[in-house]
Amino acid sequence: MNDQVVSVEALTRRFGATTALHEVDLAVYAGTILALIGPNGAGKTTLVRILSTLLKPSSGRASVAGFDVVSEAAEVRRRIGLTGQYVAIDQDLTGRENLVLFGRLLGLPRREARSRAGELMSELELTDAAQRPVRSYSGGMRRRLDLAASLIARPEILFLDEPTEGLDPASRIVLWQQIARFARQGTTVFLTTHFLQEADELADRIVLIDRGRITAEGTAEELKSRVGGRAVAVTLSGPEERAMAKRALEAAGFKGSPATDPNLLYVPVDDSAEIVDLIERLGASGARVTDLRIDAPSLDDVFLAMTGHVSSGEEPGGDGASAAGPPALAGRGRQR
Repeated sequence: MNDQVVSVEALTRRFGATTALHEVDLAVYAGTILALIGPNGAGKTTLVRILSTLLKPSSGRASVAGFDVVSEAAEVRRRIGLTGQYVAIDQDLTGRENLVLFGRLLGLPRREARSRAGELMSELELTDAAQRPVRSYSGGMRRRLDLAASLIARPEILFLDEPTEGLDPASRIVLWQQIARFARQGTTVFLTTHFLQEADELADRIVLIDRGRITAEGTAEELKSRVGGRAVAVTLSGPEERAMAKRALEAAGFKGSPATDPNLLYVPVDDSAEIVDLIERLGASGARVTDLRIDAPSLDDVFLAMTGHVSSGEEPGGDGASAAGPPALAGRGRQR
């Protein structure tokens, strides 16, 4: 678990006058899942392409499994699997035929390629569709087959570039479970994603990249602790009651943030004493409270606090944090 299998030092990549990556330093350790998150154009895919030998850096260095991605690219390719943003499988072949084909292209003997294809079809719950042409598969099934193709040669390191983009919530969760299972079996996973819930659910470590620079890294809890604080979500019996509660709390030094729900008010707090005081102030205000809950910071709050904007990849109405969720907690707590 302490062996460094991906090492990136001062890595820079320019496209003409545009710098996509600027002196990036990064490490990934064996048997872990690292999630790289960031807005569109932050440099996530550029970094994956360099680490998978599809693109050369402008300067700096990177190694994968101990091999330099430029001077020892062939050795790197023997040890990695890559699932890109778009499914790269033959629509006219069956699922099993696709996996056997990939296995053979990667140098597996015919018998081993067939055996391995069968194993992966079973593990990824595709056995019933093994003899069907891929064009008949659902989007979730195609994504699972694409993942299987990346695993056919038992790679040491698996690169997943936004693997659940475009999937419905149920298919996304199924794929999460399978990615986590392969990681438990010893595969190191380097994951890029727009879905902050995905990083929260899967990753041992999370790295935030913005405008080509690493701006933060740590576990999900470590990143959330940097934002700090909590928020009390207060549901009132109506918009007028919300306005009444907001005035009373602001007079006491609290800063309430109305949500898109006309009955809901978010109030950042620093500690338990403030929560108790807030509840007492609400009681004295005369506003009718119908519900009250305490929300901890989320990765959405981290993303907004550290990039200045919300994650652009979240699907409207999707299964991640909704647009009606709590505002970021960067400017939190009672005004002093």
